[in-house]
Amino acid sequence: MTNQTFVNILFLSGLSDLSSLQLPLFIIFLLIYLLTVIWNLLIIALIVFDSHLHTPMYFYLGNLASLDLCCSSVTVPRMLFFLYTKQRKIIIKDCITQVFFFLFFVSSEVFLLTVMSYDRYTAICKPLHYIQIMQRKVCVQLMSCVWCLGFTHALVHTLHALNLTFCASHIIESFFCDLPQLFQISCSDTSINILLIFLFGGFLGFGCLILTFLPYVYIFKTVLKIKVKGNRSKVFSTCTSHVTVVSIFYCSIFFNYFRPNPNFHFAGEKLAPVFYSVIGPLLNPLIYSLRNQDFRNAFYNVFRKIVSTTEIVSK
Repeated sequence: MTNQTFVNILFLSGLSDLSSLQLPLFIIFLLIYLLTVIWNLLIIALIVFDSHLHTPMYFYLGNLASLDLCCSSVTVPRMLFFLYTKQRKIIIKDCITQVFFFLFFVSSEVFLLTVMSYDRYTAICKPLHYIQIMQRKVCVQLMSCVWCLGFTHALVHTLHALNLTFCASHIIESFFCDLPQLFQISCSDTSINILLIFLFGGFLGFGCLILTFLPYVYIFKTVLKIKVKGNRSKVFSTCTSHVTVVSIFYCSIFFNYFRPNPNFHFAGEKLAPVFYSVIGPLLNPLIYSLRNQDFRNAFYNVFRKIVSTTEIVSK
C-alpha cells in the first residue's frame, strides 16, 4: 500500500471557474441575500409585534422565516467572500461545522413544511376544530420536535463525517461544504456515511414528503366543494404556490443527496444546491407570507405608525 498524504485544507470550486463571471455572480447573489435577509426579518418582526398575527399559521411562518434566514446565512456569505477575494480554501474543521449547521436548518425545514401542511389541512378541512387542535401548547410542542429532529439528524451525519480523511483530491465541486461533495473527494471508506443518508434521509425525507403532500390532496378536494368561485380560486392559488415551492425544494434535495454512488455526477450538479440553499429562502417569504392579505395589512399599519410618528417628531 502506498503512503498517502492527508490534507487539512480543502478548496471550493464555486459556481464557475470563469473569472469574467465572478463579479456578476457576486452582485447577483449579494442582492439575493440582502432581499432574503430583509424579507425574512420583516416577516419575523411583523409576527412578533402585530397581535393580529399571533395565530398558529403565522407562528409556523415565523419559524420558517427564521430557518430560511439561518440556512441562507450559513452558505451565501462565505460564497460572497470567495467570489470577492477569489480565495476558496477552507479548513476541514470549518467545513464540517458548515455541514452541521446547514443540515440542521435544512432538515428542520423539511419537518416544518410537514407540520405546516398539516396545519393548513386542519384549517381548511376541519375549520370548526382548528382552534381546539392547534392550541398554543401543541404548536410549541410541534416546533420543539421540529428543531430537535433537525438537530439530531444533522448531528448523526456530522459525527460520522468527522471520520472522513482527504488526500490528493481536495477540491469540493460546490460553493459550500455539503455531504455528497465531501464523499466524492474523501479517500476513506464512505459506505457507512452513504448508508446513513439512504436510511435516515430516505426514511425521513420520503416520509415527510408523503406527509407533506397527502394533506394537500384532501385540501384540493375540499376546495373543489367550495361554491363561491372567488374563495375557491384564492385558496387553490395559494395551495398551488405552496406545492410548487415544496416540490422544487424536495426535487433539488433528492437530486443532490440520493445518488447511486459518491462519484455519480449529473447535469447541473452545482445548480441543484442553489435551489434549496439560496432560491428557496428567497421565494418562501413571497409565496407563504408577503402575498398574504393579513401580512400586507400588518405592514401598512406599521408603515402608517412610522409615518405618523415621524410627522409628530418633525412638528
